[in-house]
Amino acid sequence: MMKDADKIKSPLDRQLLAWYRRNQRCLPWRKTNDPYRIWISEIMLQQTQVDTVIPYYHRFLKAFPTVSSLAHAPLQNVLKVWENLGYYSRARNMHAAARMIVEKFDGRIPDNLEVIQTLPGVGLYTAGAILSIAYGQAIPAVDGNVRRILCRLFAIRKPVDDTREQKQLQKLATSLIPVKHPGDFNQALMDLGATICKAKNPDCARCPIARHCQARLHDLQNVLPIIRKAPAIPHRQAAAAVIRNSKGMLLVVQRPTSGLLASLWKLPGGFIKSGENTENSLRHSVKEELAISIRQGKHLVSVNHTYTHFRITLQAYECRLLKGTPKPLGCQNWRWASLTDLKKLPLSKIDRMILVETK
Repeated sequence: MMKDADKIKSPLDRQLLAWYRRNQRCLPWRKTNDPYRIWISEIMLQQTQVDTVIPYYHRFLKAFPTVSSLAHAPLQNVLKVWENLGYYSRARNMHAAARMIVEKFDGRIPDNLEVIQTLPGVGLYTAGAILSIAYGQAIPAVDGNVRRILCRLFAIRKPVDDTREQKQLQKLATSLIPVKHPGDFNQALMDLGATICKAKNPDCARCPIARHCQARLHDLQNVLPIIRKAPAIPHRQAAAAVIRNSKGMLLVVQRPTSGLLASLWKLPGGFIKSGENTENSLRHSVKEELAISIRQGKHLVSVNHTYTHFRITLQAYECRLLKGTPKPLGCQNWRWASLTDLKKLPLSKIDRMILVETK
């Protein structure tokens, strides 16, 4: 495979870069070589489509134009600007990384492969993207799109989601990356995977490197890459309590600092254990979170949402506070929130869905 890579490296480089310069997507983060802005874009683009990212990218940079401004901002402000972009650990990691950059690296994003990967949330792919695009280093940026291209280009018939195979693909990508214009080369592969060498029905007739593609030669382009069957996603049930005080303000809690949707705000409640009825589960969850007793009332709304590793159905119930003063036992904090307050607090999409339906 490495010998084949050596044979096609030079023409692949020329043809791919020529195609990219004619056809590259017009994206805001391609108008700069600022490592900070490139870092922000790469984190946002993890598991998120480009069209979704663009408005968030502009909004985030307006709120936090420099690494210093991000480092010194309260986490709650960062989470609020990030709200509804999903995968909130990315925002928490960026905030922690920004503080680390300011404190340890004098406000400059590291330009060393090993050092930059010490930043929270920066793995090998993100490091390669930043170092090649912002610093011009000949380091590949291998994500799912690039793995797919490599599997087709060299007709690799091993599961692309196998850890050992991914290491081999990383080595293969390293052997192909050119010394000149490595950032453009990486971005060309990104664009090729996004627009032509798609997961389904690749448009081989438009591909600038089709003549080198072994999958196309052997009519395997719709077979490769090979992906092992993913396990079924579990479906979990949860319940939330809608509790209002005499002023009509809503009781909300701040999630713990780690775990699902860490540090975001939500309605009190939690997952329903197998075999436990909803009413008992909700009372128990709220007592564990806030040390209060509640009475469950009428069912208000049911909403569904899908996370990476599970699906959830969240049932919301009108509830009344019977006994006790809220204390943050199983949460970071709690408060009575007005409608104005709720607009300012960072909440997850599923909690926003509940609030819209229960106004």
